[in-house]
Amino acid sequence: MKFLSKSGALENPVPEGARHPTFREAFLFWLKLGFISFGGPTGQIAVMHTELVAKKKWISEARFLHALNYCMLLPGPEAQQLATYVGWLLHKTWGGIVAGAFFVIPSIFILWTLSYIYVAFGNLPLIAAIFYGLKPAVLAIVAAAVIRIGSRALKNEAMWTLAAAAFIAIFFFHVPFPLIIISAALIGFFGGKLKRDKFLVIRGHGKATAETVLDDASAVPDHAKSSWPRALRVALVWLILWSAPVLLLSFWLGSSHTVVQEGIFFSKAALVTFGGAYAVLPYVAQQAVQTHHWLSAGQMLDGLGLAETTPGPLIMVTQFVGFLGGWNHPGQLPPLLAATIGALVTTWTTFTPCFLWIFLGGPYIEKLRGNEALTTTLSAVTAAVVGVVLNLAVWFGLHVIFPSPGTVDWFAILVGIVAFVGMVRWKWDIVPVVLTAGFAGLILRMFLSYGQ
Repeated sequence: MKFLSKSGALENPVPEGARHPTFREAFLFWLKLGFISFGGPTGQIAVMHTELVAKKKWISEARFLHALNYCMLLPGPEAQQLATYVGWLLHKTWGGIVAGAFFVIPSIFILWTLSYIYVAFGNLPLIAAIFYGLKPAVLAIVAAAVIRIGSRALKNEAMWTLAAAAFIAIFFFHVPFPLIIISAALIGFFGGKLKRDKFLVIRGHGKATAETVLDDASAVPDHAKSSWPRALRVALVWLILWSAPVLLLSFWLGSSHTVVQEGIFFSKAALVTFGGAYAVLPYVAQQAVQTHHWLSAGQMLDGLGLAETTPGPLIMVTQFVGFLGGWNHPGQLPPLLAATIGALVTTWTTFTPCFLWIFLGGPYIEKLRGNEALTTTLSAVTAAVVGVVLNLAVWFGLHVIFPSPGTVDWFAILVGIVAFVGMVRWKWDIVPVVLTAGFAGLILRMFLSYGQ
């Protein structure tokens, strides 16, 4: 059945049981997400899946996974790009901008504040104690998210085998992430032709699909339809936005100034950040520490610790690098001003390209929705990504539980187990888990200090 819009055009009715969110409702959700997006990409994607698919029913699971797999193949933080994609589907370009921007904006202010405290006052015991409690909670969030996502992607032995192979390849043999994804895509494409039932696992689920605003059967929205004029317009606008701050700073301060060099470097890095933050961090650290001397190796590790325990993508550590670079090499500017500009231009050149990839490629990905060959390919990619993310969870867990050789952190184990069981069995929300864990770390450190 069709209904007439105010303009007189025919529209599909909103499915029974679902209501298209207003822009204000979506805005408030994306704002909230920016403050609770702990746990790295795994935890962030799990939060979005729980809220958008299971609770709010703004998008079906098949469309959510379809968008996720596209974002997994892009350079940049996939969770932020996924938010941008869903926001764009729901409320056009401004919806995507709001979703993607507010995924990052809270962490910009939080990380700037922590960066200033770090350079001005050193590693305060109070902050260190809170972060100490946060780390095992983040580990639990990641572990719980691996289980949730894996339970939806690993439907049969073929998917389990792909996930296991991906984990073994990256954890034991350090196979590059792009090679794992390309291999999984080829296996999914050809495997779908040979064993269709084993690889066609990303699809809708009956009644749940019919109750979703963006369901599996609904047509591509008008604003998400592809055309060459639109593609050229999008590319031109976002390329100008991407490069404008760096060019203006170059005219003002000269091309050799630290903040300009940071803008240029992180614009290049934005093109090669495949595989998530952990895949690109060795490259960023090497260039920032050894080539440009913006900060020391110890400061880089401290920045990673700050980024791991604040909301937002882990790649936000680049803002810390930009801040330290400006602070240590301010040129003719006051150190705090140079540090702030460095942090902002670094963040801008890291995340602005993400909007370009989504707004430019999204219409073509939507056009391919329902294509069986693409679906089997993405099913295999999803399974492989589960193995890759498990690798990140294990890597993080080893560093949290065994902070130094021969040392076991029993507090981290206890907090991690309690948080993990609570989230998996009793469906605890992430925000109280994070706050409670941080408070527990603070209390423990105060108790130990008092005992001394």
